[in-house]
Amino acid sequence: MARKSSSTIVQDELHLQADEPVRPELDDARLVDLDVDEESPFLRAQKRVSVRRSTLPKKTAARITWAAAAVTSVVVCAICAGALYDYGKHSWRFRINSSDDIEISGLGNVTRPQVVEVMGEDIGRNIFFVPLEQRKKQLEQIPWVESASVMRFVPNRLKIQIHERTPVAFARIGSHIRLVDATGTLMDLPVGNKAKFSFPVINGMTDNDSLSTRSAEMKIYNELIAELDSTGAHYSQNLSEVELSDPEDVKVVASDASGEVLVHLGSSNFLDRFKIYVGHVQEWRQQFAHLDSVDLRYEHQIIVNPDLPGTTKEPPVSFSAARAAVAAGVKPAALVNHQPKPSSSMTLSQPPSKPAARVAPAKQKKVHHKKPALTKAAKVTPAPAKSVSSPAGTTAQANVTTQTAKSNKPSPSIPKGQDH
Repeated sequence: MARKSSSTIVQDELHLQADEPVRPELDDARLVDLDVDEESPFLRAQKRVSVRRSTLPKKTAARITWAAAAVTSVVVCAICAGALYDYGKHSWRFRINSSDDIEISGLGNVTRPQVVEVMGEDIGRNIFFVPLEQRKKQLEQIPWVESASVMRFVPNRLKIQIHERTPVAFARIGSHIRLVDATGTLMDLPVGNKAKFSFPVINGMTDNDSLSTRSAEMKIYNELIAELDSTGAHYSQNLSEVELSDPEDVKVVASDASGEVLVHLGSSNFLDRFKIYVGHVQEWRQQFAHLDSVDLRYEHQIIVNPDLPGTTKEPPVSFSAARAAVAAGVKPAALVNHQPKPSSSMTLSQPPSKPAARVAPAKQKKVHHKKPALTKAAKVTPAPAKSVSSPAGTTAQANVTTQTAKSNKPSPSIPKGQDH
């Protein structure tokens, strides 16, 4: 009965506790939505806010900006250049007023009036309108000028650099003497005798010869001079004339205190053949009455005085040309036409040598005891039958064949030992 009298406990009250606070309701919509999203993933999401973007990428836009700046700079520079060009074209500051505004360097044998004559058209002209390349070619037409350069310097100055040719010989052109360089270019003698040269005179050249022809002749001349001076003896200084008309027979005129001799050197071995001439020229002068020419072209054979009168010679040089040539350094002997004397032509089997003096006592003994017999024998001896030939390499005897200029017939061979 006691149970029945007790009050009943509601089930809800069992879960409520008096001390537990009451949870307030959440009115925040965001929290509600989050809860909803968590509870229901299939609900529709919120609408996103749209962001406005550019139509070009950032890199492309930067490139366009730089290109626009560059184009602007180019346009500005072009406008400035056009303005400067127009100013330079019409301004008096860029005008060449006189020849004093033309600076010339490198002058030696070329005179300043020769250069100014070429540049005369540019006096009073704007410096920007001077044809530099054309003036360069015109300056190189001057015979003495090998190369030239023309430069402009603002505001109104021109600078010209001249490189002159180097002469290597004199050339006899008709009745005048000119200079020639290693390539065959002819040049006039320096005006006012500024320089004095020591070269031989080349014969046989004409104004009508092409440059290629003269160049081939000068190649032979350069080889001749280089070979004669190769040992340091400077044999070329003994030459007064050189004949190059026949490339197979180079002829030189060697001059010394005793006179001039025409020497045939052939086409090679110039030094060896000229040494033979130098070593025996004094003996030949003592042996022969006149020594006009010597032919050294053949092996083991020397022909003395082969050039007879009638040889073609160069025209005489005028007095004024000769005076100018001598002042420039030409040897007077080269200005004279040498006519060979009507002497005999003699062929030596080998050149006489200095040791021939050793047989002098024997010669004197024969002259004292057998003079009449020798004289008679010389008159009646037949030509080749009793000639005495020296073996190769000996110098005591030499066969001499004498040919007179009148008859041109060979005479009997006379042994050198019986010549006197």
